[in-house]
Amino acid sequence: MDVWRDKWALITGASAGIGQAFAEELAAGGTHLVLTARRGDRLQQIAKALAAQHQIKVEVFAADLAEPGAPQRIFDFTKSKSIEVELLINNAGFGGYGEFAKEDPQRLLDMVQVNCSAVVCLTRLYLPEMIARKHGDILILASTASFQGVPYISNYSATKAFDLIFAEGLAEEVKPHGVRVCALCPGSTESEFHEVANQQQFAAKQKQETAEKVAHTGLRALAAGKSYVISGLGNYLGAHMQRLVPRRLVTKIVAGMFRPDRQK
Repeated sequence: MDVWRDKWALITGASAGIGQAFAEELAAGGTHLVLTARRGDRLQQIAKALAAQHQIKVEVFAADLAEPGAPQRIFDFTKSKSIEVELLINNAGFGGYGEFAKEDPQRLLDMVQVNCSAVVCLTRLYLPEMIARKHGDILILASTASFQGVPYISNYSATKAFDLIFAEGLAEEVKPHGVRVCALCPGSTESEFHEVANQQQFAAKQKQETAEKVAHTGLRALAAGKSYVISGLGNYLGAHMQRLVPRRLVTKIVAGMFRPDRQK
């Protein structure tokens, strides 16, 4: 993947999982990287390894996107380094599992902040310069959960529906300016996501794709000018076949699958 060779990519949530896979594939293609996530020590390890292996430039900026001011601080950092971000990957995000009324209110709001607000803020910060120079790319991590309401992860699926619709609309809006936008919709993926979201029981039951495969699918679709892509044939069929079924029935079926008392 050398589409972005000798250009700069900014990756959020780059310390593990799909974010790290993005970094590794882009580095192998000669892309310089700005890596950001909460775990600065982990980012430094990844940066050092990629810079040495692929002879690229790597900058690290630790930030927690649950903090409203974090996107601006990231933007200011890249400006201070005179870095022209050609590829913005809004990858950071997290989920949760359980009855909505019993969830921690602050965690629910932090999920909206990271999965939605930070995506909007970072996109708004970097997009004007892309439009001005008539080129640039933005990849937004959505999910197969974007396509329907999912009881017991309702907040998460709603945030990912936002990401998908935001990306699709923006893609058409900025196409005349030479800017590409794509939403990547993976299903269950080998990463820390399920552990953080307290969904380990589902990971054990599902066939998972590798983070590397998901990242490659997203980058390839973005380079091809697609506004969204679903990673995996099974995930693609599942997301589109449900359109043939009444939405209420789909939600009822999914509720039966996710109900906590069935996971014991």
